[in-house]
Amino acid sequence: MIKTQVQIPDELFHRAKRLAEEKEWSFAEVVRRGLEQIAQSNPPHRTAGKDWRLPEGLDMGLPLLPEEEWTAVCRDEILPAQP
Repeated sequence: MIKTQVQIPDELFHRAKRLAEEKEWSFAEVVRRGLEQIAQSNPPHRTAGKDWRLPEGLDMGLPLLPEEEWTAVCRDEILPAQP
């Protein structure tokens, strides 16, 4: 196992120490688990899609609901009128 030093912002350090206490882990265990999670979600040799382009939009016709009502419907404040 490798021993190293890192600098951590005060707020992040205190949050990690609190988590360690809550889980009954060492601070080092919190750091190891965090690094493991980051390493798993960012596998090696993964490149950003430089050639990727946003696909062309499709013409889906006119909206079935007036634009003024979109927010209210999304928040379930009103029900959309049935066609």
